[in-house]
Amino acid sequence: MAIEYLGLSNINGPLVVLEGIQDAFFDEIVEFVVEGSTRKMGRIVELDEDKAIIQVFEGTENMSLTNTHTKLTGHPMEVAVSPDMLGRTFNGIGEPIDGLGPITSTDRRDVNGLPLNPVRREYPRNYIRTGISAIDGLTTLIRGQKLPIFSGNGLPHDQLAAQIVKQASLGDNAEGEFAVVFGAMGVKHDVAEFFQKTFEESGVSDHVCMFLNLANDPVVERLITPKVALTVAEYLAFECNMHILVILTDMTSFAEAMREVSSSKGEIPSRKGYPGYLYSELATIYERAGIVEGANGSVTQLPILTMPNDDITHPIPDLTGYITEGQVVLDRNLHGQAIYPPISILPSLSRLMKDGIGEGYTREDHQDLANQLFSAYAKVGEARNLASVIGEDELSPIDKQYLKFGEEFEHRYIGQGPTENRTIQDTLDLGWELLGLLPKEELDRIDTKLIDKYYPKEAQEA
Repeated sequence: MAIEYLGLSNINGPLVVLEGIQDAFFDEIVEFVVEGSTRKMGRIVELDEDKAIIQVFEGTENMSLTNTHTKLTGHPMEVAVSPDMLGRTFNGIGEPIDGLGPITSTDRRDVNGLPLNPVRREYPRNYIRTGISAIDGLTTLIRGQKLPIFSGNGLPHDQLAAQIVKQASLGDNAEGEFAVVFGAMGVKHDVAEFFQKTFEESGVSDHVCMFLNLANDPVVERLITPKVALTVAEYLAFECNMHILVILTDMTSFAEAMREVSSSKGEIPSRKGYPGYLYSELATIYERAGIVEGANGSVTQLPILTMPNDDITHPIPDLTGYITEGQVVLDRNLHGQAIYPPISILPSLSRLMKDGIGEGYTREDHQDLANQLFSAYAKVGEARNLASVIGEDELSPIDKQYLKFGEEFEHRYIGQGPTENRTIQDTLDLGWELLGLLPKEELDRIDTKLIDKYYPKEAQEA
């Protein structure tokens, strides 16, 4: 028989303290009944002998030290999982909010996931096509990879996320089912509505599972949302053998919620006021991407975070960079020139790209072409710096060619319409077309056989 505790010892923000507790364990879910009618859930986040500190998911409004009954459930936070979750919308703790009724499933999973034996991990191969040239061509997303998008306030990361959800696929002639799990943390109502409306109008809702934690939802719920989303993704990938792309926005909201709760607990802050365990908390989320031996599915992560003051050395992007396999960086200057998506090529990279492109995956020339485009664009920066000192008219003919290449590259290769979905062939062919603006002698990163095969004939004749 479950013991029910009457009253609380202390209330501090989203946390309550209960004393005289027996047989409780860390991360256990607790049920509250407030004033005999209102039900709330909480999670034990700290234990000290017979005293427990509990996070209340729905917030501590209307709770007092005398009107609350508390009952331990004997299990950690769990979420019901089912293939029927695709096409549905849930709140931050996995409760349906789309009016279509509850998920009828007896299969419930611990949102903290199970420890994964590193020996059972398989090396990520193959790519996921986003339809965006700057990503597919130069920072290719590989199945099983975690590739964050570093953005800033006011940059179009929400629009980019929605476009990726609409366009993402396993590529041409690929086998296997593909779906998206979308988790939003601390987003405003209009942003949440934008995502829902965009997915419905584009007809992709049937293979998208959404978890929405709104800005006015409890802060504590924000800490659970990515874990719930990843639990569903792992089920769909490893039990249903699907290839799942998980998009989490915005990880900065998650970290700030963690800082707020840590401050309420009276913990000693670390850098910029964040708790010292920020790294390990981010790692427990990011490391839930991958491919497992014996399963045909995969979990690929595309977390989005907004860098405070566009500072890439801020603790959140800094620690994220240590854990993940590369990053895609959005640039404010490109955005100011009305280039969409404003992806800054030079600081962006995908560390697993080399293993999922080339012959048998994309096309034989992909790696060499990407290397050459990076190299040429770096020289564009040098030519622009020189032009700012001596003037564009004083530049050598080859520097002027690089300036022209840079402008075309930014507007035609990086820039593309928010509804433009390019195949990998389109992206590679466009890359060669732009390299045709440069003399053959400048292509020092590409095998001569590939130059003979793909270098534009019109450029050769010119």
